[in-house]
Amino acid sequence: MHPAERQTDYRWPLLWAGALVALVGAILLGVAISESEAWAEVAGALGLSFVGWGGLVQSFDAGALALGAQKATAVAGPKALVAGTLVWLAGWGLIAAGIRRAPASGEGPSPAAGAPLYPRLARYRDFYWSTLGAYGGGILLAELALLLLQTVLSSGVPSDLGGAAREASGGGLSLPPTIAFAIAFIVSMGVAFASGFVGASRAQRLSFPEATIGVFYLGLPVPILLSLMERVPSLQLALGYRLREVTYVAGLIGRPELAYWLVFAALVLALVLGINTGFIAAGSGRVDLRLGFELFVARRHVAVFRPSLLLGALAVLMFGIIPPLIVYFIIRGAEAAVERTRVKNLGLADPLAAASAQHRMKLHEQSPTMMMTALSVGGVGVGVMALIIVLSVMSGFEADLQQKILGTNAHAVVSRYAGDLPDYDKVMQQVKRVPGVVGQTPFIINQVMIASEGNVDGVIIKGIDPNTVGSVTDLPQNILPGGDLGHLEQPAKILPSSAVEDAEGKKDAEEEDPIIGKPSKPAKPTVLPGIIIGRELAASLRVVVGDRVNVVSPLGTELGPSGPIPKSRAFRVAGVFYSGMYEYDSKFVYILLKEAQDFFAVKGATGIELKVADIDDARRIANQVVRVLGGYPYRARDWGEMNKNLFSALRLEKLVMGIILSIIIIVAAGLIVATVIMLVLEKRKEISVLKALGVPDGGIVKIFLAEGLQIGVAGGVLGLFSGLAWCLFIEKVGIKLDPEVYYIPALPVRIEPVQTALAVIIAVLVTYLASIYPALKASSVEPVEGLKAE
Repeated sequence: MHPAERQTDYRWPLLWAGALVALVGAILLGVAISESEAWAEVAGALGLSFVGWGGLVQSFDAGALALGAQKATAVAGPKALVAGTLVWLAGWGLIAAGIRRAPASGEGPSPAAGAPLYPRLARYRDFYWSTLGAYGGGILLAELALLLLQTVLSSGVPSDLGGAAREASGGGLSLPPTIAFAIAFIVSMGVAFASGFVGASRAQRLSFPEATIGVFYLGLPVPILLSLMERVPSLQLALGYRLREVTYVAGLIGRPELAYWLVFAALVLALVLGINTGFIAAGSGRVDLRLGFELFVARRHVAVFRPSLLLGALAVLMFGIIPPLIVYFIIRGAEAAVERTRVKNLGLADPLAAASAQHRMKLHEQSPTMMMTALSVGGVGVGVMALIIVLSVMSGFEADLQQKILGTNAHAVVSRYAGDLPDYDKVMQQVKRVPGVVGQTPFIINQVMIASEGNVDGVIIKGIDPNTVGSVTDLPQNILPGGDLGHLEQPAKILPSSAVEDAEGKKDAEEEDPIIGKPSKPAKPTVLPGIIIGRELAASLRVVVGDRVNVVSPLGTELGPSGPIPKSRAFRVAGVFYSGMYEYDSKFVYILLKEAQDFFAVKGATGIELKVADIDDARRIANQVVRVLGGYPYRARDWGEMNKNLFSALRLEKLVMGIILSIIIIVAAGLIVATVIMLVLEKRKEISVLKALGVPDGGIVKIFLAEGLQIGVAGGVLGLFSGLAWCLFIEKVGIKLDPEVYYIPALPVRIEPVQTALAVIIAVLVTYLASIYPALKASSVEPVEGLKAE
């Protein structure tokens, strides 16, 4: 036997004994750590030892931590720890001793010794360090590029702007976090793809061992570190401030750890696509990106873009599976009956021509492969259509909720860390210079009790300026007929309701002058300050415009005959608003800013509400406002931060629904694998002829990848068309809802171009990945085996 042909000899008694000894050592180590109560310190280090660099170093660190914990707790356990470590190492030593190379055979060399080796086999190497460096370094470089670009683009890049814009932005131009992430993500995906392409081109094969090692040892540490940063306080203190822009974008879906791993999976996908593309392009020894011949062969093989197939699949997607199938079977049955009658009549006149016609009729019948192709196209189309419809409806709900929240609340709020804003006029003048701020209004906010003759409830009262509140919120447009926001400044114009007028009229009629004993002239009704309440609160208190309500503040107190009592003041309902949000309509009331200042004894305002030109850029503009004001003690919060939990839950729900619905596309990908494998089995002879004519393995892979891609593109386009059609139908015709329950009259739909395009891209990528394995199997067909039966 040649030395290169020597095999490994396994000594199973030593292997089993070593495994048993190693298990005993692990148990001793676990007992020692448990006795010293050091699992909290050791668990993280032991977990990191399974991935990335420094597994041995982490193990030693874990032992050191355990020893330190034992000394701190005065537990006599170091001996057990040392014994467990030695037993563990001894077990692995036995395992290593049980694996040996088989002894060399005494046979001499074969007659073919010294003959030239097949060139392709002679060039083969089992490991390429340069490819490992390209894969591992590429994925690490892509991650670092993403973090760096996200931080730089969000924090600020050099700008040539002058004047107020340059002063407001701190001397630089920064992008909204989402746009900055999109740019950084595209660049990092390009870096990962390029590294995979270069590595595979260098090795001229897929090199999955190098890719696995590179991803595990150089790619995993970054997402692991970011995930631990969310839970380890020391890492949060060390890296949290530097990576605040990254953590902010990751926190938009509510689970930053999930965002980190999804981005990591996307970078690995880009690396895999680059590896496959590099192998296809350079597998023959030179870079060949031409696809004309391969696409021609692929179109002839599957014939995906046949009008009958596309129209049939589209009909199924638009009208369901039952009606199109009924129509299809009726048409096919009628065609078959007519064709058989024609062949029968032809056979009576010319049997040979009838046999030829019968043969042509059989050729036109669909083969199992064509049926599988149609099912694959339909499966991909159903997945894309469902993904587009569901995500568009969820985006509609999110947009409707966002519109109602931002119609009632401001885009950003400026306040102080402690205390109020006594000089809010000067602050508003400074804020006005910030580019992007289109409206601002002062406010005072507090919690009070509101009572009527029919009920009492706890609410949030807000002092507003009627002249400027309309530039920030939609409160003036939300006032229902019968009320007027301007009556807050002119309470004398508030007409008492009929019930109030009757009660006051009776009271005045029964009053007598105490001196002359005769009825006196009715006094004018008392002018009370106005208050705006929500529709749901008005129904709860059973009041209408013109009714009187009492506002009680438990915070401020007044001195009464029996001591301090809560401050109370009467108001008259000047209007009722309806925002479409139950939480706002039942808990918010508005009064004049000056009345709030007098009622709560506040000098100035609690804060300033801002409206910005671009709501997606509110966070950056809020930071610019703080810089213009000089930083501490001022602070600014944007609408995303104030409603973080709500919108994070909506985004996370949309993401999970997208992932779940993508399973439909994955199932369709299984059909694509079966379809392409059936094509490989049908076309073995053609594959052998092509390879015999000199077509390289990369060319064969291109052909069958193109066939799978055709199925994905056809299904994606059909799903896109049908999904948009159904969304437009829901938007124009509408699916009615009960507004008393859902607060919306119909099912909302919002078609987002990026989201819609992403659904199609996901379908195409899944079908591309599903076609890789059958394409590789096709490239491994040897010409001799394929032509053996010919």
